[in-house]
Amino acid sequence: MHFADFYPRFLLTRQQNPGANTAGKANAAVMLLLWPEQDGLKLLLTRRAQHLRHHPGQISLPGGKIEPEESASEAALRETEEEVGLCASHIQLLGSLPLINTSTGFVVSPWLGFIAQKPQWCINPNEVDSLIELPLALALSPRHRTSLWFERKQQKQLLHFIPYQGSLIWGATAAILQQLAEQTSW
Repeated sequence: MHFADFYPRFLLTRQQNPGANTAGKANAAVMLLLWPEQDGLKLLLTRRAQHLRHHPGQISLPGGKIEPEESASEAALRETEEEVGLCASHIQLLGSLPLINTSTGFVVSPWLGFIAQKPQWCINPNEVDSLIELPLALALSPRHRTSLWFERKQQKQLLHFIPYQGSLIWGATAAILQQLAEQTSW
């Protein structure tokens, strides 16, 4: 999938029902960072460092807690810069997806960003173990996504999964990618 195909779909369908799955105000923000390569758009994912208190070793989007004096978009940009060394001024914000609640009490604001070309990453080992450059077409394809219902604390919850190169993308990251796929499919 190329930018000229993807972006109009995102623009035409974004924010149709913002906050539909959430209660409250965002306390965290993440960045869905895209860039073009010859074979299509890529999406940046991180494998969180093992020593972190929240979600150690899990595959996630760059992001984290929103500080008191910043907006959700500012937090997504700041966290991306802190985690992978990409200067926030190089990222063009394209828009946001609806807020999403996590089972761990976070209300996440996902932001979509674009860079003209793949940069030299500078991983912060205090936060990130490694990077995954996921083809966006794979993330959006229904053939590569699975959803299963689970019961937790006497409530049913739909969990999403995307297997990729021996790893499993799941939880909030997969739910956000599911939202993006639903918003950009015609």
